[in-house]
Parts: sequence; C-alpha cells; structure tokens
Amino acid sequence: MDVRAIESRYTSGVYPKRDLVLIRGEGVYVWDAEGHRYLDATGGQGVALLGHNPAAVRAALREQMDRLMICPEIFYNDRRAELLEALQSILPGGRAWRIFLCNSGAEAVEAAIKFARWRTGRREIIAARRAFHGRTMGALSATWNPAYRQPFEPLVPGFRHIPFNDVDALEAAIGPETAAVILEPVQGEGGVWPADPAFLQAARKLCDDRGALLIFDEVQTGFGRTGRWFAAEHYEVLPDLFAMGKGMGGGFPIGAVAFPADWGPLPPGAHGSTFGGNPMACAAALAVIETLRREQLVERAARLGAQFQERLRQIRSSLVREIRGLGLMIGVALRARATPILRRMMEEGVLALPAGPDVVRFLPPLIVETHHLEQIASALERALHESATPVPSAVEGGEG
Repeated sequence: MDVRAIESRYTSGVYPKRDLVLIRGEGVYVWDAEGHRYLDATGGQGVALLGHNPAAVRAALREQMDRLMICPEIFYNDRRAELLEALQSILPGGRAWRIFLCNSGAEAVEAAIKFARWRTGRREIIAARRAFHGRTMGALSATWNPAYRQPFEPLVPGFRHIPFNDVDALEAAIGPETAAVILEPVQGEGGVWPADPAFLQAARKLCDDRGALLIFDEVQTGFGRTGRWFAAEHYEVLPDLFAMGKGMGGGFPIGAVAFPADWGPLPPGAHGSTFGGNPMACAAALAVIETLRREQLVERAARLGAQFQERLRQIRSSLVREIRGLGLMIGVALRARATPILRRMMEEGVLALPAGPDVVRFLPPLIVETHHLEQIASALERALHESATPVPSAVEGGEG
C-alpha cells in the first residue's frame, strides 16, 4: 500500500507533512514503514506523557471496552466519578472544584470562555500576543497568530490581545466589560516562553480588583509536563478556571475545564458534549494519573528538565540564542529557521517540533531517560554544526 499517495490524494490538506510514515510506537520510540527507529521528542505534540502505547493505559482501555464504551453525562458512571475525584485530588489550591469533561484542549478553551461569560455576564476576553489556544472559533479568537486567524475572520467578537509579560498593558486592558483574562503559564507554540511571576501575580490581583476571571490554559503544561502537576504551582497563582487536555489521556482524546465548586452547578443545557466524559477516556486518564503518581514522574520531569537544559546550554553554536522552558517543556531559540534543523535532526533519528519560525521545541515523554536526552542534545548539536548559515524555509504548522 502506498500510504503517502493515498493520504495525499484524500486528506484535507490542512497538515504540512514530514516525509515519514509512522506505523508503530513503544515508549519514547516510533518506527517508520521501513523499520527505522526514531526517538520521539515531540511526544505526539505533548500528548504522550507516558510514552507511546503505555501498558497501563492499554490495560485500562481493554478492561473498560469489555464493560461499557459510551455513557453520556445524562447518566451517572462509575469510571467518570473516579476520574472527577482523582482530578480534584491533583488540582492545586486546596479548594473544591467542579469539572466539565470534553474531548480536547481546544474544546476545553471554548468551554472556559463560555463559562467565564456566563459567570460574569460580561463579553470581553483578554489574551496575549504569541498565544495559541486552539483552532475552533472561540479558541482561535484567543489565538494570536494572524496566519491562523485571518482566513476565518470575522471571528468571535470581544477578544483583545496584549503583549505577554507586560503588566502595564494588562492593567490598561482590563475594564468593566472584561469577562476573563486567558493566559498560558508557559506559551507553547508561541516560542516556549515562561511567564514572569510578577505578570501572573498582577493578572490575579487585577482580575480580583476589577471583577474579571483568570483562565489558565494548561492544555500543554498540565499533568506534570513542567515538573509540577500544573504550571500554576510554579507561580503560586491560582486561576479561576483551568483548561486541560493533551497528555491527560496518555494518547486517548480527553479534555477538561475546572472551575470553583462554590459557583454551584452550571444551568442544565448551558453546555454539553456527546463524547465528553465517556468511560473509555475516563479510564485512560485515571491510568495516567495513577502512573504519574506511582512512578513519581512529575518530580522526575523537574529534575530531568533541569539537567537537559544544562546540557543544551553546553552546545557551542552561534545559531543558539537562548534556552528556555520549565521541566520537560523546553525551547531552543535560534538565529536561523527551525525547520531545516528539525529535518536534519530527523535524519539523525530524533523527532522534534517547531515553536514559531525560529524555535526548536522538545516535549519528550516523561518516562524519558538521561541517555535519551543526551541523544536528543547530540542530534541538535550536530544539526546546528552542519548549518553554518541560516537557511530560509517554510515553517511547519502548529498544533491542532
């Protein structure tokens, strides 16, 4: 079967393709149709927290498949109840939360925006430049990149963007019609930019003072990626709403929004999702949380991430501008286009992501070992040394 030809003939075309047919994965590795092995530092765009085909998730899905595959939230379900309790136990702040379950990070952002407007009765949403929140119409309205936005304008009205980490701009932007400020504690696709603590602390205070809500988009940063269960914990700032997704299901689609329990339940019919909270997704997410706890992978991500950043800083190349990130969410900012470097790394057997035109992003599984991180760093080092001068190239597309 000519996989490339068939996909090229019938696919929508919205995804720029790397010339690679992946057919199998295990742990930190994936294999192509020719049997070549690649170390996957994309983590399935941040999804494969436990690596590819994790045994605990597979076992949970098999067991649940034999019992009940679908149960919409108009009925109660044992697996869903277990997951809601597990999420309550890991969400920070020591407060009680209510949780809406959905199928993806973009859906979680959409729900968070709706809930903020419902709660406040206001319509305006403040987001940050360089932000990426998803591609559905509400999430896209909060996303910054004009290349993603312009073909679909007019978008949802009421969205404004300010410079990230600019307290004065944020203070000037939040007004009497502001329902919420939505921020990524670490901007992902925008270039792997951690927030300044003072910026998030100011956002919390300004929202409190002016009656707006604070939303943290933890779709990429959640579930241990940054070395804490949620990146908010690094900053000791508690938002009003958490949007979650990506690694939450260990490869199985699921997303969620948490909001304070003292809001009370939302009105019946205010929102919904046919597949949201289905038993299969809940079983997968439970297996992820249990494995992260049992194997202490969150703490491990903090330790290995710090070691990996130190190793990357040892690379001597005029093309490297900066190393930044938290835990195992790391960006290498370049004085060159990222795409040629990514292609050279792929030739070395390592897969990585762009984060804007000139940043190489690493999101390896949290089960990664020190020798895997050395392989990633060495592949980057060789790719940089082979790139004596910047090479113009089209930038690969971002996340879904």
